[in-house]
Amino acid sequence: MRRLLFLFIILMLSACAPLSPVASPMLPTEEAEPALRPITLGVGYIPSVQFAPFYVGMTQGFYAEEGLELSLDYGFENDYLKLVGTGDFQFMIGSGDQVVLGRAQGLPVRYVMNWYGRYPVTIFAKSETGITKPTDLAGKRIGVPGPFGATYIALRAILETAGLTEADIQMQSIGFTQAASVSQNIVDAATDYAVNGPVVLTLAGIEITQIPLDEYLQIPANGLITNEATLSAEPALVAAMVRATLRSVEYTLANPDEAFAIALTYVPEAGGENEVANRAIFDASLIYWAPRPEGAHGATTVAEWENVAALLQRIGLVDHLVDVESLYTNQFVE
Repeated sequence: MRRLLFLFIILMLSACAPLSPVASPMLPTEEAEPALRPITLGVGYIPSVQFAPFYVGMTQGFYAEEGLELSLDYGFENDYLKLVGTGDFQFMIGSGDQVVLGRAQGLPVRYVMNWYGRYPVTIFAKSETGITKPTDLAGKRIGVPGPFGATYIALRAILETAGLTEADIQMQSIGFTQAASVSQNIVDAATDYAVNGPVVLTLAGIEITQIPLDEYLQIPANGLITNEATLSAEPALVAAMVRATLRSVEYTLANPDEAFAIALTYVPEAGGENEVANRAIFDASLIYWAPRPEGAHGATTVAEWENVAALLQRIGLVDHLVDVESLYTNQFVE
């Protein structure tokens, strides 16, 4: 009996002994996706298929892959120049002449990537006016959106090639109604992007003539602009914006049908009864987005910057020759 009682006590004590901990199976750690950094890009004009590469980059995730959540803000180029110069915006799309104007006003802006390989502004008129070259503009009514931006600079530059000044023409501010103003004979000619008014009138069956600035003077066209503070403090951010944008442009050029369809999701009013016209505008834009045959994609040349700096001084829009080295860098595209 004593032996049985002893065994019983031993069994009871064993049952009360703490169990060895059993290792829990290790669950894979789910790492949270890093938050994308919101970036607002100032672009001119209004929502348009002309901004298809940016719509493509946002849809295809090219900006997201660089850690960026891109959104577009539409307005006037000269307004964005001030916003970027004061640091309210970090990036904008603008032409090289705007950078010269900004620097002359003390705004620390710099051009970091070329988007349009050719300057896209032209003066167009109905063929019946006989306006085919810069000297034909003398005494004519010439429409511009206003005395600002790339369209105004191009007008002044084209006039200069003919030895003319603003006083030699009848300049009229017509807003963004160039196609209607020319077709209705409100003006004899208008300054516009070659992919806008000229395309609209051609589709309407109206024969036109054009005087493209690029045939007379090569200056840096539309590209990505930032400020010195961003360049100094966040060069990796600038590099990311440049990489994603160049990739977006290249994808658009390689896949135009898909790119146009993507653009319509951002600009639905460009579809429907307006789709034919907007497809023509999109197709006309492709040649301007194509890489230049020489140099790195997105690079500009010192000769172009010397041309535009000298031009703006000659026509009196700046009071001194702006230092060319302060205007641009190719470090992010080479």
